[in-house]
Amino acid sequence: MTQFDCGPQSRTAHCHKVEGFETCTFETSDQYFLIGIVLGLAIYNSTVLDVALPPFAFRKLLASAPAYTGPSTSLSRPSATLALSDLAEFRRMPPPSAYAEPGLMLRTASLASGLQQLLEYDGDVEETFCRDFVAEIDRYGQPVQVPLCLNGENRAVTNSNRAEFVELYVRYLLDTSVSRQFEPFKRGFFSVCGGNALSLFRPEEIELLVRGSDEPLDVATLQGVAIYDGWKQGQREGDEAVITWFWELFSEGSPSEQRALLSFITGSDRLPAMGATSLIIKVTCLGHDTRRFPLARTCFNMIGLYRYPNKDVLHTKLWTAVNESEGFGLR
Repeated sequence: MTQFDCGPQSRTAHCHKVEGFETCTFETSDQYFLIGIVLGLAIYNSTVLDVALPPFAFRKLLASAPAYTGPSTSLSRPSATLALSDLAEFRRMPPPSAYAEPGLMLRTASLASGLQQLLEYDGDVEETFCRDFVAEIDRYGQPVQVPLCLNGENRAVTNSNRAEFVELYVRYLLDTSVSRQFEPFKRGFFSVCGGNALSLFRPEEIELLVRGSDEPLDVATLQGVAIYDGWKQGQREGDEAVITWFWELFSEGSPSEQRALLSFITGSDRLPAMGATSLIIKVTCLGHDTRRFPLARTCFNMIGLYRYPNKDVLHTKLWTAVNESEGFGLR
């Protein structure tokens, strides 16, 4: 992939390599098939996954869904057309990403910006950009030029055909180059979620089911539906100072701190599609060893707290645990 750089005094096009997830991956088709199954199971089991798939990935997924055989609905099948705006919205994803746009795990805003600049340039595109109808990719560490059309390496990009060049470039990056990964991923997903009910959803709703909601956290609602274990039997949770301090610290945190704490407890910084009332956090008492840090079991949405002597100690222990942990270990 290239970034087109054309300054006011520039007479040539400078192509810069940008960091990305190789379109030529070593992951097998079975791995992508498995990832598709995992995403389907996440929807089936109402589990939020921290996968930053771009919105167009869900649109393309629904566009390639098996034929709907039920009663007619007011919803039409989404278009699989890809545009430059789809390239611009690409977000970084962990490898191997679930969708082969996974073929491009990177921020492509600079590439999209360069292509937009090419479309809007007022001067002589052929003389200034010196581009042919080829896409430049990194294949196992080696730069490779891939023709975007028949004899593309000998076809110059001009003012009259630059729109066609951008369209072919985007289609190659987001579709053709990653078809090997997308096809098994799609089969895996629809092997779990292949029923007619899927036709009732829009792409953004499927994204909401998979990734959860990024609406502002309502800590009061989370507190209202929380459950408690190991504290004094028969005593209300409000009578436990540590629990009171915990919810106060949760509420007092900045939006980013609140999401970090939610991710520490649940494994995701987003709420389920049904909102905060469907997320039950379990607060467990771990005893009196106040030298130790809080711990979380994300599979059970559980946070364990010790009986810290005051709010300041809890504040230090809690936010240290949140900020210094990553996944199943420490930073």
